[in-house]
Formats: sequence, structure tokens, C-alpha cells
Amino acid sequence: MKQLFIAVFAIIIIITLVVLAFTTDQVYREEQRLKSDLEYRSTLLADSLKETVEPNFISKSDRQMQYLVNKFENEERLVGMNIYDNKSNPVATSSSLTSEMPKAKQIASDAMDHDQATGDFVQAGKQKIYLLAVPLHDQNSVVGALMIAQNASYIDTRIEETWKNNLIRLFIQASLLSIATLFLIRWIIFEPIKNLRDLLRSTSTGEPGKKFPNLSGSFFFRPLIKEVTNVRRSLMEARSAASEEARLRLEKLDSPWTAERLKEFVKDILKGRTIFMVSNREPYIHTKNGGKISYYIPASGPVTAIEPVMQSCGGIWIANGSGDADKLVVNKKDKIQVPPDEPKYTLRRIWLTDEEETGYYYGFSNEGLWPLCHIAHNRPTFRKEDWEEYKKVNQKFADTVLDEIKNHDRPIVLVQDYQLALVPRMIKAKRPGAVVGLFWHIPWPNSESFSICPTKKEILDGMMGADLIGFHTQLYCNNFIETVGRELESLIDFEQFTITRNNHISYIKPFPISIAFPNGFDEPKNENYKKECKELVDNLGIKTKFIGLGVDRMDYIKGILERLKAIEIFLTQNPSYKENFTFIQIAPPSRTKIKKMVDLSEAVDTEVNRINSLFKKGQWKPIILLKKLHSHEEVKKFYRLADFCLVTSLHDGMNLVAKEYAASRYDEKGVLILSQYTGASKELKGALIVNPYNGEQTADAIREALEMSIKEQTKRMRNMRETIRNYNVYRWSAELLKTIVNLG
Repeated sequence: MKQLFIAVFAIIIIITLVVLAFTTDQVYREEQRLKSDLEYRSTLLADSLKETVEPNFISKSDRQMQYLVNKFENEERLVGMNIYDNKSNPVATSSSLTSEMPKAKQIASDAMDHDQATGDFVQAGKQKIYLLAVPLHDQNSVVGALMIAQNASYIDTRIEETWKNNLIRLFIQASLLSIATLFLIRWIIFEPIKNLRDLLRSTSTGEPGKKFPNLSGSFFFRPLIKEVTNVRRSLMEARSAASEEARLRLEKLDSPWTAERLKEFVKDILKGRTIFMVSNREPYIHTKNGGKISYYIPASGPVTAIEPVMQSCGGIWIANGSGDADKLVVNKKDKIQVPPDEPKYTLRRIWLTDEEETGYYYGFSNEGLWPLCHIAHNRPTFRKEDWEEYKKVNQKFADTVLDEIKNHDRPIVLVQDYQLALVPRMIKAKRPGAVVGLFWHIPWPNSESFSICPTKKEILDGMMGADLIGFHTQLYCNNFIETVGRELESLIDFEQFTITRNNHISYIKPFPISIAFPNGFDEPKNENYKKECKELVDNLGIKTKFIGLGVDRMDYIKGILERLKAIEIFLTQNPSYKENFTFIQIAPPSRTKIKKMVDLSEAVDTEVNRINSLFKKGQWKPIILLKKLHSHEEVKKFYRLADFCLVTSLHDGMNLVAKEYAASRYDEKGVLILSQYTGASKELKGALIVNPYNGEQTADAIREALEMSIKEQTKRMRNMRETIRNYNVYRWSAELLKTIVNLG
């Protein structure tokens, strides 16, 4: 639509320039014609009057001359007359010309000096007049001058009318042409293109019962329509074949899980029931830059894992709208179809006040629960006012969910993560028949660690409203059951891994989350891909043989400082790698309103500068720190460039970066160095497992990675990629959904 208005604006500008050019020429010609006509008529009148004035002037009859002047003063367009002697002194004068005597005397003087008629246009107040002087003669010489004054204001009036009429015509023409252009472009170009887009979109999304637009009447797009129709037919055939293949795979437990297989699986088990996903973080954030609205996908583990699932399953995702343009793109029900480029499900946004966000998110969630659950030796902070905001916001989320599910029978609600621990109980209190699942994306600590939480019983009771509570590992399940047994009166079944409280049963099960594989992690089809990767390195000024990589949010649980120390130890112990090795650390800012995160960022800057100063030689420095947020596609390029990826989390629920690195290495090269305190370390047996607190051990692992043979790299990487292929996010989702559907 923006391009449409630009086209109309360009047309208006062109028309305006053409009209202005022609009008300027027309006005000039008309002005010259009117002036010439006035000069000609004035000359005829002056010559006629001269025959009467000249004899009287010679006979020195002043009274007669004044009589003649007064007689002709009121003639049409004749403003007045002056008669001058040979010294330019007035002999007879019209009263209307007294104010113009200086200019008139000059014109009269010029006429007598040159002995010829002389004229000029002058301004007399608001009136424009034309003064023409002709010499008066006796028998031998010039003895005086006769001047007449003609009204010339009508020339300006005529010029103004010409401009006015032409501008009115311009406005009418531009308006009519703009409206006609808008209609023509809309109905001849825009509408057919929109219909073609809808046709392809509906085909690619496989919307059932979609009525395809009639495009047969579009003459200009007839050749394109034919080709698009063929493409649509091919897409439908491919989709049909993929659906049939996915359906057949449902019966084969050992076949790979894909988006199509998950979609068929969901159809089979949900039988028309809708999935309601609930999380604090939204999958798409809209921002405004000047007058343009754009969006980006946030750096979030849950979003990375769940978004592909929602694209396969459809449904409604309820989340906090955090972008400064989020409100500008939703409808009156605060909803928007996403992904923006190819909608497949609905995103409903919830709006939080600054006070709510500060207390609920930055306060209780991230200064309280986050350090409490991640045993990374950072003391949690609990404040009563934060807890009150946490309860209020959880109720806001629960009320929104209840509003969405009010017309649904046996709805399935999947609540995500520690920010919404109270939501399951709040939903169950109003809709006991709803099936509620809660997945905890971060670790669950041992019971002793969790016992310091002042509101531990309320947190646990809220979680126990869920029919199914999922964690990444069995260890976290064990810790949770032990915590509930210690803090709440309940019945625990260790054989079935269930907890019964107030006649409600909650199942506790491990579901190690994964990534969408292959789904973009396979070999790129872009022929210039390798060139783009090389340009990426060149732009950073990297000329070394070996490259290491770290990809993390700026968070104290990620062990970034411990990682930097290990690199220092590595270079100290292995000086031969100086000027041959560069480590790239991608660390976009995270939760910048929390002082500990800000302090960490400053500490990382200081440590990077210190190590670079210690080892720097010429243009080479060992560490490049990138704090900019990178897209998934950009990060994949870094993954494919790095000889090793260093993941040194001090405590992490899963850490999908480890899986993304292995998934990105379609060449089956590279080495993953992985902290033993991540959930991923229990699955990715091909990684070099380290204790991140042991800098010497991590340094040794870096040297081992750089010196590992290609054969060994391939063996390890192939093993990890096979693990991810067999248990990707589609399988994770299928197992989670199958379990929760069987509960209700």
C-alpha cells in the first residue's frame, strides 16, 4: 500500500510540474500581449490628443490646456494627463497624477531629450498605470511634452485569473487522476497480486476448506496466474505426499520426527481440540524504527524450542507484549496471526505496567526464582512487594487463558516456565475440566536449596494445579518430588511418579527438550553461503587458522568469566597458538534492569580487555566480544565457522546452544566442549565434558579440540547429530502432548 501512494504522489508531482511549466509560458505570453496592446492604444490616443494640445501650447493658452486635461481625465482606462514645458515643469496636470510627478517628469524629460514617444509602467499606490509621453513641437524644436496615464491594473488581474484557473484545473485533474490511478492499480494490479499471495499462502499452510480466489479475469496477470496455478498444484501434491508419508510414519516408532509428522500426529490425538500455549516471553516482538514497524525473534530457549511446535500444531499462544510497536499491530482483541510472513497460529498479547514488570519479572522471577533454581552461587533476593506483583500478573495471565478457553470443551493448556508457577492452580480453580501442563525450562534444585524461598508452599501449590509437570531430566523430577514431600502434605507414588494433593493427581515426568532438526540446520542451498561466511570473518578482522565460539545471553549462569579464564590458561600453556587462534564470544545483553547482570557485563568487558592486552600482538587479539543480538541465520554461520564451541554453563536446564552447534555441523566437523552441569551433557555423549570451575581442565579440552583428528571429530559429531535427529523438538512435543492428552 505504501508503494501505491508513492506511485500516486509521483504522478501528481509530474502533472504539477507540467502544468506549472505551461502556465508560466502562458502567463508570460499573455502579459506581453496585453502590454503591447496597451502601449499601442496609448500611442494612438496620445497622437490624437497631441493634435489638439500642440496649437494651444504654442499659443500659451494655459487655461485652455487645463481645460483639455480636465476634459479627458475621466475617460475609460485613462487615469489622467499632464502637459510639461521644455524644462519638465507641469503646465497642466490631472489631480490623479500629482503623486507620480517625479516619475512622470523623468519620462517626459526622456521623451523631449530623444524627441520620441517614451513610456513605462509604474505603481501608483495599489494601482498599476502606464505612462506615455510624446514631445510637443513648434515649427523648429521641441517645446514641451504631453503625457497620458492609462490604467494597467487589468493586466495583473488577468494574470492572476490565469494562474487561479490553471491551478484549479490542476487540483481537479490531479484529484481525478489520483483516484482513477488508485482504483486502477488496486483492482488491476494490487488485488490480483493479493489474491495470488493468498492463494500461495493458503496452499503452503494447507488450510482446509479454503476458498481460492477467482483470478481468471485478470488480463495482465494471465501468464503469471498460469504458472502460479502450476506451482500451487505441485505444492498441494507435495503436501499430500508428505502428509501420507507422515501418516505412515506414525506407525513406525523408529522413523524421524518432522513438522509434517507432528502435524499428522496432533490431528490424530487432539481430534479438533485446540492447544493454548502460555509463556511470559512472546515469539515475535514488534518494534518501531522511525515510521517503519519491524519484528524480531527474541533470544530465548523456550521460544526457540516451542515456536516450531506451534507452527506445526497451530492454536493460540498467550504471552506478554513487550515490543514498543506490539499494540500497533494487534486487533481489538489484542491478537495477531504469526509468523508475520506466513501465519500459522494466533498470538494473543497481555499488557503489563512498568510496576508489574519490575516486580513480577525483574524482581521475583529473575532476582528470586532464577538464582534460587540455578545453583551458580548468586544469592537470591526476595521482596514482599515483588511477590505481590508476581501473584497479580499470574492472575492476569490466568484470567486471559480462562477467557480464551471459555467456549472450548476439555481445552489443553501448556504453561511454560518459572514466571507462571501459580497459573496452573488458578486455571484449575475455575475450570477443573481443563487439562493443564506445566513445563519447567530451568533446573529444579535440591530440597534444601529450595527451602529458603519464603513463598515456597504457595509456589509448589500453584504448580501442583497442573495435571502434568515436566522437567528436562530425571534428576530435576527427583528433586521436585523430594521438595514437595518435604514442604507439602501429599501422597507420593514413586513407582508412577505422581503426587496426589487434595484429591488431584499431578504426574511428574522428564521431557528433555530439543531443537527443530533438521529444519534449516542441513546443508544450505545458497551457492554464495561459503562466501558469506568468509566475509563474516573478514569483517571481524580475523586472519587466524583456528576459531573458537561461545554463544550465550549475558547471564551469570552461563559461566562466561570462567570461560575467559580458561582461554587465558590455554594460551599461557600453549604459546604456539598465539596469533593462530581467535575466540569469538557472542553475548547479547539480558535483563539489563537487574544490577547483577549489568555488573557481569562490565566484568566481562574488563576481563576481555585484560586478556587481550596480555596477549595482543600487532593486529591480533585472542578474544572478540560481540554484544549485538544476532539472528538465528547469523549465528548458524558462526557455528559452521568455529573449530569448537565452548558451552561452560555453571548450571543450566538444557542449553540448546550445544544442540544447535552440533545440528549446524552438516559437515560433521568441529568439537563441542560442554559443561557437566547442563542438561545437554546427559544426551550429547560425543562432546568433551568439562567442569567449568576447573580452568585447567577446560584449557586442556580446548587444546584437545584443536588437535583432534578429522576422523575423531566426525565420529563424535555424527553421534551427537544422530541423538538430536532421533530426539528433536517434534518428538519432544509429541511425547508431551501424548502424555497430557492421555490424562484427560
